[in-house]
Amino acid sequence: MSSRKKLLGVAAGGLGAVAAAVATGVAVERRVVRARRSGAEDAEGFTSLRSDPVEVITSDGVRLHAEVDEVAPYSTGSDADADDVTLVFVHGYALNLDCWHFQREHFRGKHRMVFYDQRSHGRSQRSTPDHATIDQLGQDLSAVIDRLVPEGRVVLVGHSMGGMTIMALAEHHPELFGDKVVGTALISTLPGGMRTSRLFGGRHGDRLLGQLTPRLVAGLARAPELVDSARRRGSNIGYLVNRRFAFGDEVPASYVEFVDEMLAQTPFEVVAEFFPNFDTLDKFAVLYAFEHVPTLIVCGDQDRITPVGHSRKMAGLMPWATLVECAGAGHMVVLERKDEVNAALDAMIEEAESAASSSRAS
Repeated sequence: MSSRKKLLGVAAGGLGAVAAAVATGVAVERRVVRARRSGAEDAEGFTSLRSDPVEVITSDGVRLHAEVDEVAPYSTGSDADADDVTLVFVHGYALNLDCWHFQREHFRGKHRMVFYDQRSHGRSQRSTPDHATIDQLGQDLSAVIDRLVPEGRVVLVGHSMGGMTIMALAEHHPELFGDKVVGTALISTLPGGMRTSRLFGGRHGDRLLGQLTPRLVAGLARAPELVDSARRRGSNIGYLVNRRFAFGDEVPASYVEFVDEMLAQTPFEVVAEFFPNFDTLDKFAVLYAFEHVPTLIVCGDQDRITPVGHSRKMAGLMPWATLVECAGAGHMVVLERKDEVNAALDAMIEEAESAASSSRAS
């Protein structure tokens, strides 16, 4: 069979998959609505954890929304808190700081914590398109640390694009790691080698969709209001897509609704501006910067967005790191396997604090 016929076959298969998805969406619409009504109440209070807002100004003048959860010992300035660390959480693509709900709940009162919305996300100011880059996000994280953790040590926790943000910080400021930054967690993320086309066509559609996907996203960005209308909060299609791509196992309907709401609140123009970053990302060479700090790598083994193979490869390049694979979990492992993630973070933070204490004593 000729290459052209193969590509046409892949395209036809892709169209068939779309048609099947639409048919499935129609068939399950009533079931989805019933599930929402019976089980989608926000019993977890996903947006209930708040602190007074703090503003961080980035290098190009964008204002970031941030929140700091203090603990009493830290505010006293006593010697007892000298070796305690501040946890800085960095969220992922098209999400906002609320995605860390279960981690914020778990660590509140135990550690000082910093949360912020990445530029153009959540309540932070919109960026210009030319600054919608992973490298700029790394510089933003540097500004957050300078502004909100001017003294003391830091543990960085990043999910998805947030993990890439931490890698960008390591590339531009490797001197921070082992000194200011004493621990890192890289969750559902990768340093490069991502093929966004495989989200839609799998390996067999990679060649054709690799050419079409960036053009399609760029074209849709010219009419963002139409896309945002289709992506509106409460859309059944949005619910089904989020259920498939965000989670690997059965989860409460409220979890799916929560992710759906965060994604729907992110304008499609923002989605399109950051999208080209993922296929061009290459941060493999900077992984050495993490060598002198406890490093945790977490991924669900059913992650369809940043498949677990990427985490395994990263762990192979970082033999000092601890790899935790959450069985059955998808991309939103911080929600889906909150207890496993929190336990792994507890262990890494304890190791980081112990190392920081030893360093201080010496």
